Amino acid sequence: MKRLFDIVASGLGLVALSPLFLVLAVWIKADSRGPVFYRQTRVGRHNRDFRLFKFRSMRPDSDKLGLITVGGRDPRVTRSGFYIRKYKLDEFPQLINVFVGDMSLVGPRPEVRRYVDMYTPEQMRVLDVRPGITSLASIRYRNENDILAAASDPERAYIEQVMPDKLAIDLEYVERASLATDIALIFRTFKEIITK
Repeated sequence: MKRLFDIVASGLGLVALSPLFLVLAVWIKADSRGPVFYRQTRVGRHNRDFRLFKFRSMRPDSDKLGLITVGGRDPRVTRSGFYIRKYKLDEFPQLINVFVGDMSLVGPRPEVRRYVDMYTPEQMRVLDVRPGITSLASIRYRNENDILAAASDPERAYIEQVMPDKLAIDLEYVERASLATDIALIFRTFKEIITK
């Protein structure tokens, strides 16, 4: 039921959001050089790599300067990217990942391999399910960039504080996941975005 729900909802979402996708694509191209989409290798279900879609919100090759984004002060973020990130619009192309089966609408956020390699055996259980576009952890840490921006060492703060806490929340989801919980989290995510 969860997979069927993902296919139907992501397919309808891609059709309904196609005009917004076009507007964002034009804005991104007009604002800075580089592609409209940013594709990054992330770790998905069963510890397998996949390519995640996002609208590009940073300057080309920014990931070579570090994986952690530190809020509005990060000079790698473009002008359009600031607003695209603020309202989570950069995440919408992941509906493509959901439709093809790499991701789910709801599930633990997918990480890059570098951080997954730091997981404990217990934390690796988050890879038993498909990663999601939204999760309870991502809602609770909606201001993650601001938290990291305030840290003297953002990378260390992420590895030692933010990541373990998010994984603990995600592990609770893995244990109690249900379609009803997913639907509730989707509505809660929209509420958070609208009221932000």
